[in-house]
Amino acid sequence: MRWEALFADMEAQLVAGRVADVRADVAELARAERASVTLASRARASVGRQVRILLGGTDVIEGELVDAAPQWLLVATSPARRALVPTGSAIAVAGLEDHAAPGPGPVERGLGLGHALRALARDRVVVRVRTGDTDLTGRIERVGADHLDLTDLGGTGRGAWAVAFAGLRAVQTG
Repeated sequence: MRWEALFADMEAQLVAGRVADVRADVAELARAERASVTLASRARASVGRQVRILLGGTDVIEGELVDAAPQWLLVATSPARRALVPTGSAIAVAGLEDHAAPGPGPVERGLGLGHALRALARDRVVVRVRTGDTDLTGRIERVGADHLDLTDLGGTGRGAWAVAFAGLRAVQTG
């Protein structure tokens, strides 16, 4: 009887050790999976949610996340207004889902910031371009690889501006 109890106890310890190893492996795999999640993939899973995007200082964009791609987020700030925010300009985002959407397909991966800006240029939409401490109002005339040309309608009398993508915080319509 003592031998049987001893063997049963040893077997229970082995099972408990295996369970602990499996739990540790699962936890490590979960941490590794979380480490591969991008802001853009969480944003794609959050389309339709109310979000707040901190662009710097007290500069915040709030509204419904309408669309998201690897390089940009589109937020409806009112029924008639939209803000296109480069993901690189988003310092912090509140309101995102905890989980991530599956990776983007080849078409979605190709929809960069330039593609979205070219659509605004094609439609001749008047936009407000937010850069750092400056806002410019005008129409996007051309979109290059790393900049856009904006015809100034804001009354500065300076003609067109070449605005580097690196300086964009948001492009607003409406």
